[in-house]
This record gives sequence, structure tokens and C-alpha cells, in this order.
Amino acid sequence: MSGHVHKDYTGAKFGMWLFLFTEVLLFGGLFILYSVYLARYPKEFITAGKELNVWFGGGNTLVLLTSSLFVAVSITALRRGAKKLCLGLLGGTIACAAIFMINKYFEWSAKIHHGIYPGSAHLKELQPGEMVFFNIYYLTTGLHGIHVVIGGLVLAWAMLLIKSDRINADDWVILENAGLYWHLVDLIWIFIFPLYYLILH
Repeated sequence: MSGHVHKDYTGAKFGMWLFLFTEVLLFGGLFILYSVYLARYPKEFITAGKELNVWFGGGNTLVLLTSSLFVAVSITALRRGAKKLCLGLLGGTIACAAIFMINKYFEWSAKIHHGIYPGSAHLKELQPGEMVFFNIYYLTTGLHGIHVVIGGLVLAWAMLLIKSDRINADDWVILENAGLYWHLVDLIWIFIFPLYYLILH
């Protein structure tokens, strides 16, 4: 019986790593696109980059790093039988996801209020390189935001399974896979933050 469980565990892990690889390819393509246009419009990218708020980006980086720590510790807690602690840590992770999205909402709202959004009349008046910067910025951070929401929902689903003991100290592969997905979301932001908020300042 234990051998059968181990086989399922390995298959689930392998499937998850394949899925994560496709996600890396997706965002990797966006980062390559960014690099190509940065080389083409270096001055315009620097000018546009200065419009972004480093404090929003830095705050969200701290929030996601904290959330990743919570997820990692929650898996350890579950494996040691500390179910309540595990649920509390996952709740903390979801709260971090909500804080991240609220910060992103305020950041985007400020930009949109100033007429900086894809297809806006103001954006069309800017230099071509600045327009490209903001289009890639919205595409990349928007896609990442969707992943944050999905990650939060997956962790909430994992919490329900833990409460019903379908995920437990003996069978925790679903939680670990959910954690891997969340770590990827965090890792992608670790690339986004310096590319958009730091390098160009």
C-alpha cells in the first residue's frame, strides 16, 4: 500500500513540475520581450520606469516573501501533525495575497487616473519606447496578478481539504504542490520587481 501511495506522490510531483515549467516559459518569454525593447529604447524605458512607485513594488516584494515563508512553514507544521498552525499559516498566506492585490489596485488606479494605461490617449502621446514599456508592464503585472489570485484560491481549497482531513500528515502532496505554485508566483515577482522598479531608477 505504501508503495502505491509513493507512486502517486511521484507522479503528482512530476506533473506539477511540468506545469511550472510551462509557466516559466510564459513569463520567460515576457522577460525576453522586455530585454529586446529595453535594448532598443533604453532612454525611454528609464523615463517610463521613473513613473513607477518603488515603495509599492518594494512593499509587495516583502509581502510575497513573507507569504512564501508562511507556506513553507505550513507544510512542515502539517507533517508534524500541527493542523491548527498549518491552517493559520495558510490563512496568513491568503491574507498576504489579498494585501498584494490591494496594493496593486491602488498602484494601477494611480496610473489609470493619470491616463497611463493601454490604449489611452495620453499613452499614445508618449514616445514609442515609453508606450511599449507600459504595455509590457501592464501585461506582465496583470498576468502575475491573475496568478496571485489563482494561487490564493488554490491555497484556500487546500485549507478546506486539510479541515476535512483529506490532506493530512500522511498525505500532503496536494499542499506541497500548491506551495510550489505559490513559490513560483513569488519567484516571478522577484524578477519583475528589479526589472521594472529598480533597474530603471
